[in-house]
Order: sequence, then C-alpha cells, then structure tokens
Amino acid sequence: MKQALSEAKAAFDKGEVPVGAVVVCEGRIIARAHNLTEILNDVTAHAEMQAITAAASVLGGKYLFDCTMYVTIEPCGMCAGALAWAQIGRVVYGADDEKRGFTKLTSAGALHPKTKIESGVLADESAQWMKRFFKERRD
Repeated sequence: MKQALSEAKAAFDKGEVPVGAVVVCEGRIIARAHNLTEILNDVTAHAEMQAITAAASVLGGKYLFDCTMYVTIEPCGMCAGALAWAQIGRVVYGADDEKRGFTKLTSAGALHPKTKIESGVLADESAQWMKRFFKERRD
C-alpha cells in the first residue's frame, strides 16, 4: 500500500486526483499507476484502469487471477467492473469513496443522475451479434 500511496503523491504533484494503484503477483509489483485523467483528457484513465492494462501487458494475458491490486481509494463502479472482467484475485483499498465508491452504487447509481436511460433498441439484432461471436468461438 505504501507503493500505491507513492503513486497517489505522483498524481497529486501532476495536478491529478491523488489515487495510486499497484498490482502484485507472486510477491512482486508488476504494475504501478496513478490517475491520468487530466493529462490524457480521458475520464477512463483512473489509476486502477492504468494498472490493469500494465499488469495484463506484463503477464501477456487479460486475466489477473493470481494478482492483488492495492489502491489508495475504493474503486469506482467503472474500475470495479474492469477488475471483475480482469478476474483479479484480490483488491485491497485504503479509504472509502463515500460519493463514487463501488460499494455505494446501485444499478441506478452507476450513471450520472441526469443521464437518461433507454433500453431495448434493436435488442434482438444486438443480441444476435453477441450470440454469433461466442458460437463461432466455441465451434
């Protein structure tokens, strides 16, 4: 966690929201990152997202089964989703994020409160593409 805090300080020094993350695999840090949302002008450039990408690159695969992510602040819903997709083995975080932390979100709270939601538009066609993709993968 001290290494994650060091990354948070690096983010702070760059004018970024001070969140830092490291990924550890087999007792070794394989990725370290901090928020880059301002520098990259990218709302998805959270420390966790950067660390997931770096760790996957080191491991040569997208799954982080045997890894632990240490992150200074509770991951947001986006990062929690990415960690779930990466199938990370363990997440250790420091402070709670009372406003955007994944443990505070409901399905309705995952998006901005003013965001309008519409579903079912071309749902059958959309589902068919997914079904076709996975069927061809299995065959």
